[in-house]
Amino acid sequence: MTTVTPQYPQARLRRGLLGAMLAAALGVAGLPAQAAAYPDRPVRMVVPFGPGTTTDTISRIIAEALAKPLGQQVVVENKAGGGGTIGTAQVARAAPDGYTLVMGTVGTHAINQALYKNPGYDPVKDFAPVAFVGQTPTFLVTGTGSGIQTLKELAAASAKSPGVAFASAGSGTSGHLAGELLKARLGGEMLHVPYKEGGMAVSDVMSGQVQFMFYHPAAVMPHIQAGKLRALGVSSVRRSAAAPDVPSIAEQTGSDFDLVAWFMLYAPSATPEPVLATLRKAAQDALGDPAVLKRLASQGVEQGGESTRNLASFQQAEMGKWSDLVRRSGAMVN
Repeated sequence: MTTVTPQYPQARLRRGLLGAMLAAALGVAGLPAQAAAYPDRPVRMVVPFGPGTTTDTISRIIAEALAKPLGQQVVVENKAGGGGTIGTAQVARAAPDGYTLVMGTVGTHAINQALYKNPGYDPVKDFAPVAFVGQTPTFLVTGTGSGIQTLKELAAASAKSPGVAFASAGSGTSGHLAGELLKARLGGEMLHVPYKEGGMAVSDVMSGQVQFMFYHPAAVMPHIQAGKLRALGVSSVRRSAAAPDVPSIAEQTGSDFDLVAWFMLYAPSATPEPVLATLRKAAQDALGDPAVLKRLASQGVEQGGESTRNLASFQQAEMGKWSDLVRRSGAMVN
């Protein structure tokens, strides 16, 4: 009689090992892949205005400064058009993953919501503030051949018929609205002449075809130093560090005249908090670098002291102020 040794224990052992291996494999497959640390690839910064503009120059300074703390390149991409609405709307619709940012301005995030019937985005609901980059007053300038040497003389000229004309880089821009506010403060006749871009407007002010305009320090200071433009006042309540000898309009008129252009970095609103925290820390490090601040100051950009905690309230207050000016000016873009 032949004796057969049962194989059941070994079979059970083999099945057990196979089952354990299969369960382990299924368990690993079932787990989500560990998220890569942010950022693990270049970050895109959309500039909603053209190359060579003040916003573009400032954005490139910030992009370069952010690259070191982020450990990734920050690539600037210009998406101009529609007073900044085209590029800004694109970022509002971008994936909220921290890889697409926009350099917002007083125009894109305070003025356009009142100026355009449908800008294509909500400046509050569609964005999360990352960092306040800085602010710059505008200079009220006139051509040196205009014969106008003081704000008082400009007021006198506006009181005459047919008054004076002022240029801007476009209807609804901060320069246009600053002109409208000056008209309200000084009275008289002031005709607004909008241009397609600021460089053309500056040229016509220098040649005397229009009498004055409000524009950024970086664009007008070289012409002031060359003796082609004369600065009659500064739009901020305080004098500008770029030209401390030029008095503010507020101190000359005894009014509350206080308008500044500002720049703020934004991400899409649904960006995760850990990613926003990384971006905000990187921006804090960049804006804490004296070399970066010096480069910004060369463009007339000053630090406003706004912290991450009060950026939302700052923006809301600015939207209210500029919306009122848009209503007064009657400016509207379809």
